[in-house]
Amino acid sequence: MSSNTSLSPLSSLIFASRWLQLPLYLGLILAQCVYVFLFGKELWHLIHSATQLTEQLIMLAVLGLIDVVMISNLLVMVIVGGYETFVSRLRLHNHPDQPEWLSHVNASVLKVKLAMAIIGISSIHLLKTFIEIGTLGSEGSKYTEAGVLWQTIIHCVFILSAIGIAWTDKLMSNGHSKPSATH
Repeated sequence: MSSNTSLSPLSSLIFASRWLQLPLYLGLILAQCVYVFLFGKELWHLIHSATQLTEQLIMLAVLGLIDVVMISNLLVMVIVGGYETFVSRLRLHNHPDQPEWLSHVNASVLKVKLAMAIIGISSIHLLKTFIEIGTLGSEGSKYTEAGVLWQTIIHCVFILSAIGIAWTDKLMSNGHSKPSATH
């Protein structure tokens, strides 16, 4: 803040309220730790039992690991991007490990990236469902036909939502650009 700009006490309080989000981001960091533990546990189980598992069961276990990684990536995007966008700058300029996407992150970009990550996670879950149905057979499956149908419908809604978010973002960004010269 510039030294010749002073905020009213109410404006200062409202602006400072963004720091109330800090415990939320710290909580997400703890959730990230839980996912690291879960990943290690699942990886240990896969390595320890690999000789007794079929190829399909190994594939399901690997998809479970990918799912954990994708959720963890989602957490990183929310933690880093959300903090940078809504709380305070991280001042990572010229840092060799600064994520490429962080240099142009804003609320709209973050929403589109989150929507795409959720679609990726949903895709992994749907693929796991289809593989498990094929592996277990129809009578041993824990999935009902209606359950699989709803999972597919929800996945399609995620895709449509992401398209809608991206389209709305594109419309809004075109509205802020300079009008083109008419011929």
